[in-house]
Formats: sequence, C-alpha cells, structure tokens
Amino acid sequence: MIPPQCYTKTDATFNPCWTCHTRSTVPNAMFDSALQAEYAFSEVGLRNAWRNLFEDRRAEQDALPEAAVLEYVREDNYAALARALAELPREDYPGYRPDLELARGFDAHGFAVDGSGWRAFRYKPFLGTFWPTNGSADDVMIRLPDAFRQAADGAPSRAIYQINLAILEAAIAGDPAAGDELRWPTEALDETAAGVDLDGDGALTRGAVTLAGLPVSYVGGAAGWPVRRGVYPEGAEFLHSVRYLDPDAPSLIAPRMKELRYAKKVKELDRWAMIQAYERERDEKDEGRLPVYTGSPLVGLRNAFGWQLQGFIEDEAGRLRLQTHEEHLFCMGCHSTIGVTVDQTFAFARKLPGARGWAYQDLAGVPDVPQLGHARPEALVYFTRAGAGDEFRSNDELLARFFPNGQLDEREVLRAAPGGDLDLRYLVTPSRARALALNRAAMVRARHQDYIHGRDPVLAPARNVHQVIENGSTGLAEQGRTYLDGRLRLDWRGVEL
Repeated sequence: MIPPQCYTKTDATFNPCWTCHTRSTVPNAMFDSALQAEYAFSEVGLRNAWRNLFEDRRAEQDALPEAAVLEYVREDNYAALARALAELPREDYPGYRPDLELARGFDAHGFAVDGSGWRAFRYKPFLGTFWPTNGSADDVMIRLPDAFRQAADGAPSRAIYQINLAILEAAIAGDPAAGDELRWPTEALDETAAGVDLDGDGALTRGAVTLAGLPVSYVGGAAGWPVRRGVYPEGAEFLHSVRYLDPDAPSLIAPRMKELRYAKKVKELDRWAMIQAYERERDEKDEGRLPVYTGSPLVGLRNAFGWQLQGFIEDEAGRLRLQTHEEHLFCMGCHSTIGVTVDQTFAFARKLPGARGWAYQDLAGVPDVPQLGHARPEALVYFTRAGAGDEFRSNDELLARFFPNGQLDEREVLRAAPGGDLDLRYLVTPSRARALALNRAAMVRARHQDYIHGRDPVLAPARNVHQVIENGSTGLAEQGRTYLDGRLRLDWRGVEL
C-alpha cells in the first residue's frame, strides 16, 4: 500500500522523501533512495486512492463546539475493547487481546503495574506526519518473551529483563558501525544477576550504567538466544496507540484512541532469508506485481520479514473495532520494505537512551538531536529539505512560526537543539486552536468511516498533493536535492542522560 505522503508534489524543490527512502543500513537491504528522484508507481498506484485528502469537510468540522470535542477526546475507549475481546471464545477470535491494564499505569521505571510484562519507553517521534502538530499523539510499549524475563532457573527476574532490554536497545539503536567499540548508556543494571560484566570494568556490580559492546547472546533464560544487530528476537511485541490531542494535558496524549496497533515478531529470519525477502520485493516491483500478505483481520497480516501486524480503529460511535483487510493494508507499506527502518520498525530505534527513556511517552526535555552521521539537528534538516513542517506543506502554523516571509528561520529552530533554551515540544506541539481543529477533523473522519480513502486528519483540501501521478522524474535530482543520509537512529552524544 502506497502511503499518502508518497503523492506529495515536490515541485523539483521540496524533498520530504529522504526521511524514508534512503541508503539503507544492514540488515535492511532495500536501498530505495532512487524513489526520491523518480516517480515509479505501479499502474494501480498512479491514481491517488486517498481521496479524503481532497474532501472539504470544514463546515462539518467547524460545527463541533469546543466543549463537546474536549469531552469526547477525554473519554476512554480502550477498556471497553479489552473487555469485549476478553469475553470472546478463542475459536471466534484467535487474534490479539489487549492485555495491558492501561488504567493502572506504569511504575517509575516504565514497567506496567499490572505485571503483564509490557514496558513503556520515551522516544523522539519520527519526522513530519508523526509529530503531534500534524495530527496525533501516541505511545509505544515493548514486551519480550517469557525467557527474556526469567533467570536461568526459570524464575521471573526484573533484573534479567532490564539487562535483556538494554542489550536489545543497543542492538537496535546503537551505531552499527561502532562494532566492539560501541558504548551504550543504560539504566542501572545488576550484573550479578546475570554473571556478566556488561560495562567491561572487570567487576560484577549492581549499578552498571554502560553497555560495552554487544554480548554474543542474551542472558538468563534467554542465554541461548544470539544477539543480532538490527534484529529483534522472535516473540518480541509492540503495542502502539494513536491518540487524540488533549491541549490541556502536558503530554498532549488524550485518553481516547483513534487506533490501537499491535505487532509481533512471529518468525526471526536468518540473514539469507532476509536477503531473499528483499530480492523478492524488488523483483515483484520490477514485474509490476502487487504485494500479497498472509493472514486475515482476525489475526492480522504478516509481512515477508516475520512481523504480524493487527490493528483496531475507531468506529462511527467512537468505539474501537477490528480493522478490515483493506484497512490493515495501510500499515504494511511502511512496515515492510522501505530503506530507513530497523527490522521494519520505527520507534525503539529512537528511544531516549538509558534510564530517562524508560517511562511513558513524554517529550518534555527531549532535545532536537541530529540523526546518526549528521552534524545538524534532525528537525532543522527536515525543515530545510522539505521546505515545511509536514510532507504536504499544509501546516500553516509551522510555516508562520519557522518560515517567516517564506524563509526558514534557523536561529528559531535551533532553540530546541541540544544546548538551546527550549526542547522538541517547541517544534512539534500545536497551538490549542490547532489541536482542537485536528481533533474535529479526526472526529468527522471517524463518523464517515471511509478510512480506505485516508485516515489523516485534513483541515482543508490538500494543495500540494498529486491526484494522478505520471511516472518519471520528480525533478529533485536535477536540482541536486536528493540525499542518501536519512537515518532512523539518532546521535545522542552531548545530551545529559
């Protein structure tokens, strides 16, 4: 499924495409940076199916009073979904049953209080669409299989779980080029629980805060599981909620969910199988064949890299329902084969390193650090290359704030960089009026239930989006505006963690 953002008009000048389509990093073998320079759509994709981008629903949106909007977004629709699915017989519903008791919350270290094994982490949102100012707030939780949460004798062990999560974090978010020289900051880890000298100081302590290189394997009950750079172990899970915006909440995260997304690594491919999967993707694209995914809405769809994804979305009454097969396809394009992902995922590679990153999502104090290998802060680079604060160049609030008279005010953007007087919230948080407008657009969209034509909250018909594509040059290469350096991983050096 081609994401809506891929239909952006570049006008041979504006390039948001580099964020996803780039020179990939092993084990990702996609290397799809050529898509910045050329429209190369299948015949089916030439006509933009995301018709909601062009619908004008402003009258319907404006009719919603502020009090009604705030009351709506502050209602919880997750608990009802969890209860309903828990009551269904397994033969009627074999899919994911939400097993995180969100109302009980998380402890000071990000662990779910309910003992489910889910752990919340803070991360720097990916660029453009994923910023709150462009539509939604969100959160992500991770969970590893039982063996990764147990000591060698099978007894539950938080200390072992913390070590295995730290190892995985370093394997996913750390610099792949660092090799044995990798030094990754961690929360305080109890080396005595695993009998492993993690920080390389020659002693076993209960307060190691650095991982020196990557061990050969995980520890405790998962001691036989090899550590692989850029690869999640089989059984790893993510839970991701996409939320309405509460303009009065410090985090902006409202109780009401627009979507609940679940992903599980049901098969860990070896290196050879991964290469074959990427080769098949390229061959299918060259032959004009559309991708096919196994599974169904009842269990989710599975991509060629071992991930099974299942999603729930808001119905016309505000309840969460299972997505249809076609609605599930929306998730597969970005979580299958694009050059920037790390094992087909986004958020965990962007976690705040160490203890500060183990908590429920909150952008307070998060600086606009550079991408790995970059010298300039990430958002500043995005603004420079995309010429706006979103792919469609439709966020007029960010344009007014950071592009006065059509020129980027770098000094103002740098206020959120490390050492500046502000943080990332200054760049990606909408005003109260915009947050309410985005909520109204999402509420109207849910009423129409036409997600197959787009789920982005659209405040007004898109101006800078193609309705029909003509394959060929985007004009960006001719202007020297294509880039090979888009990275998911971040450079946190110089940031107090």
